[in-house]
Amino acid sequence: MRRRTTGRRTAAVVAVGAALFTVSAAVVAAVDDFPRGLLVLLCGLVAAAGSWEGVLRRGWARVAAIGVAVLALAGGVWSLADEGFLRTLLLVGLGALAWHVAARIAFVPRVELPAAHPPEHAVLFVNPRSGDGKAAKLGLAEEARSRGIRPVELRPGDDLGVLARAAVADGADALAMAGGDGSQAVVASVAAASGLPYACIPSGTRNHFALDLGVDRDDAVGALDAFVDGGERSVDLGEVNGRVFVNNVSLGVYASAVQQVDYRAAKLRVLLRTVPEVVVPGSSPALRWVTPGGRDKDGAAVVLVSNGQYRLGGAAGAGTRPAVDEGVLGITILDPQSSASSGPGGALPWRQWTSPEFRVDADGEVPAGIDGEAVVLEAPVQFRVRPAALRVRIAAHHPGASPSAVEPVGAVAALRALIRIAAGRAARPPSPARARVPAAG
Repeated sequence: MRRRTTGRRTAAVVAVGAALFTVSAAVVAAVDDFPRGLLVLLCGLVAAAGSWEGVLRRGWARVAAIGVAVLALAGGVWSLADEGFLRTLLLVGLGALAWHVAARIAFVPRVELPAAHPPEHAVLFVNPRSGDGKAAKLGLAEEARSRGIRPVELRPGDDLGVLARAAVADGADALAMAGGDGSQAVVASVAAASGLPYACIPSGTRNHFALDLGVDRDDAVGALDAFVDGGERSVDLGEVNGRVFVNNVSLGVYASAVQQVDYRAAKLRVLLRTVPEVVVPGSSPALRWVTPGGRDKDGAAVVLVSNGQYRLGGAAGAGTRPAVDEGVLGITILDPQSSASSGPGGALPWRQWTSPEFRVDADGEVPAGIDGEAVVLEAPVQFRVRPAALRVRIAAHHPGASPSAVEPVGAVAALRALIRIAAGRAARPPSPARARVPAAG
């Protein structure tokens, strides 16, 4: 815990110091050689701002922000190199670079969870078809045996829930699943109902649950160490019409979105893009719900209910959940027929809020996607959260928290968080294991 905390704190101290140095150097140059030095100050401020935005953004937004910083410095070098400011500009550039790199390191989630006693009769269920046969390629069954974990490979026609409950009846004291998120939900549900620790082994295609738990998705073999030297935390589970889900349930356009070739690579983005294309009056049963303010709403809409709230928009960590242990459902409503508001990143109207329960009514059956699997639900569709229902084990060398767990949204909030980390007052870590809330019978 000290090593991880100290490393983040050191990076935060370096980031804050580099930012102060960058701005100070530019201010000194502006004062010493006024008014020409004002251009150095301008270049320094733009470079610092671009470096900071490069920390806060992702994808092309990050590339653009860093590009602006580089262009600002390049412009300063081109216009002021002959005026004696070259060394100052190079120092400003190095400061901005150090500011960017150190800040990104400081915001990497690294949490050491309370140590847990290794189980003696752990069982790993392996779906050999998930992730294009990833489990077989990595030799997960053999790796599990070497750690004293009994592997059970699924065969066509097997009922995973029945197998998991049978393992518990036979004396299993921990359960793990190597497969996609739909399979993770099944085993997690059995583990929660039995009060047993559970480990998520990322051998599916995208492994969204693993990502938000803080499991390294590129280290499926190492994830098995959750039952060797792992720490433990408690997380929530979602429930829809009595069925457990670990990520989200989408209503409305899921049946269309899931057929798109890039859906699994970027679920939320494809859902957002698909809404205006397919949601028109009469295309699906009208969904009805109640807003946080108590107003009844209906019409053609998309409802995304998640186990914890997703961070959307272009911020770093977008598409992930900062926490899955706050005892709330994340509710995102997208309604193309309304022009009352717009979501961050486009003209598509949407809104988000959290609640422990949520209900959606409709006049007929509702197409839905539960953790990536297409289903049809009977109305009314009733959602609730099961707080602290699942005891999760995570390998000691894995992050232990979501990519968006540490860094807040917004430049000012993130700067405050960086200063808090530098001062030794980091953001709230994931909740450790605590009293489990029994599942409803």
